[in-house]
Amino acid sequence: MSAHIVLFDLGNVVVDWQPIRLYREYFDTEAAAAAFVRDVCNMDWHVNHDRGVSMAENAKPLIAKFPQYETEILAWRSRWLDMFEGYVPGTPQLMARLEEAGVPLYGLSNIPDEVADETFDAFPMIHVLRDVIVSGAEEVVKPSPEIYQIALARMGNPDPSEVLFIDDSLKNIEAANALGFRTHHFQDAAGLETALLAEGLLVAEW
Repeated sequence: MSAHIVLFDLGNVVVDWQPIRLYREYFDTEAAAAAFVRDVCNMDWHVNHDRGVSMAENAKPLIAKFPQYETEILAWRSRWLDMFEGYVPGTPQLMARLEEAGVPLYGLSNIPDEVADETFDAFPMIHVLRDVIVSGAEEVVKPSPEIYQIALARMGNPDPSEVLFIDDSLKNIEAANALGFRTHHFQDAAGLETALLAEGLLVAEW
C-alpha cells in the first residue's frame, strides 16, 4: 500500500526557521547569540508557546530571571518573522507538483497559535495546504499521539497508512510510525522528491 495524502511539518521542512538568525542582530558574536538561544530563549521555553501559552505570559518569568535581556526576550514575539529566511530550498516546487497532481496536502506544525496566521500569510505556499493543524490552537504538541489523531480527524479519518507524514524531527517521525503512518524523515528536498516518487505521489520530470 502507498500513501495518497501528504502531511507536512512546516518549520525546516517548508519554511526555514532559525531563532539564532534574529539574535545575531542583538549580540556581537555568533557564540553569544548561540548561548542566548541555548540558555535563555531556548526550545524548552518556546515549547510552552507551541502548547498554547501566550508569549506575553511566558515572557514574564523569563524576564524576572534574566532582567538584563528583557528587550531580547520580548523580541521573540515582536520580531517573530525575523527568525525566518524564506522557504526551505526545493520544497515549494515539490508542493506545487503535488498540488498539480491533485494530491491532498495538509500541515501539522508545532507553532504558537498567536503567530500562525501572520506566518502563513508571510509564506503563501502554506495556503496550498487544505488545512494546517496548529499545536498552539489544539494545546498539544508533537510527538504526543493525540495531535496525530487530531490531524487524522481533520483529514477525514483516513487510515494512517494512507498518509505520508514528513518531518525533520526524528522523534516526531518515530511517533507517527508507531501510529501506522507512512513517514519520511526530512533532510532536504532531493531526498523528499525520491520518497514522493517511491510512493507514486509524483512522476519523474524528464
